[in-house]
Amino acid sequence: MPEAPLDSLDPAAYLPHRPPFLFLDRLLTVESGVSATARLQVTGCPEGYPPILLVESVAQLGGIAAAREGDAGGILAAIDRAEFHGIIANGESLTVTARIAKSFGPLHLVEGEVTGDGGTVATITLTLKVGPLP
Repeated sequence: MPEAPLDSLDPAAYLPHRPPFLFLDRLLTVESGVSATARLQVTGCPEGYPPILLVESVAQLGGIAAAREGDAGGILAAIDRAEFHGIIANGESLTVTARIAKSFGPLHLVEGEVTGDGGTVATITLTLKVGPLP
């Protein structure tokens, strides 16, 4: 399936999140139902970027990748696995990737990776529910 052109490079065009709760700066690729890639510039963290925010970054990007309609909502249902490698320095530029490994109706198993200047800083597997919210 060919990659569709992005309507917007701004993740806020796809998510209800806004700063300081939006943990993606710019979308690089989105293949609806398959995968997505984004950039994140770490700022305002003189003692290192909190690793748990990397989980939220992958969840936000996974929601963008999994959504098939523009008004779909999403819920982080489970963090299946999260491994962190090293400290992320203030000013570091990160690449966040999310791939839909499996889907069953509104549930999606997302495999994510965050890489920085020194290599992989996190590998994350989580479950999202994406679709109309009650």
